[in-house]
Amino acid sequence: MNVTFNKRDPVYVQVIRHFKEQIATGAFEPGQEIPSRRELAGRLKINPNTAQRAYKEMEEAGLIRTERNLPSKITRDEDVLKRVRKELIMDAVDDFVHSVRSINVPVDEVLDLIKEKYEDESGGKGAKHD
Repeated sequence: MNVTFNKRDPVYVQVIRHFKEQIATGAFEPGQEIPSRRELAGRLKINPNTAQRAYKEMEEAGLIRTERNLPSKITRDEDVLKRVRKELIMDAVDDFVHSVRSINVPVDEVLDLIKEKYEDESGGKGAKHD
């Protein structure tokens, strides 16, 4: 587990974002056991209280579940998993729109450039849509 922390955001928030990204990309699968709080703190070289806070927030958001003394696991709740993916996509879109809007690029030009770049990145294959 490799996380590069920035100095802007609280570490526990960055840990949560890392878990969300791992869930959205399929690196963490539904029902998969995750490291204990102490183990996570050791792996990431963070304070155990920070790991505890991240896990508490993720439990409250339904991202993970912990039963008694059993290891914590990634949720199997499809609605939560879809929500995580959508949240990450919307964050990226918001950042992108904010950046592009600041240089006054017309939306049609932006969409054409996005399609072109997306196809170049995927080897000319279009994205599959649900």
